[in-house]
Amino acid sequence: MNRIISIDEQGAIALPQNLIEKYGLEVGGQIVIEEGEAGLILRPSTKFPVEIYSDERLEEFRDSNEDELKDFKL
Repeated sequence: MNRIISIDEQGAIALPQNLIEKYGLEVGGQIVIEEGEAGLILRPSTKFPVEIYSDERLEEFRDSNEDELKDFKL
């Protein structure tokens, strides 16, 4: 499906409402723009939560895994 949309004086574009809803975009959200051989490609951005593990947390993982694996037979 091709759409023609306008670019305003600040360089902003407004996506049609049905595409905003279809792809779950939100106000303040982000999209990724890629430059390729076919031109510009817009796609929804994906965010993943990241946890930085402290030494204490890593030790918890080690302890937990050792307990779970002690009865594991290869």
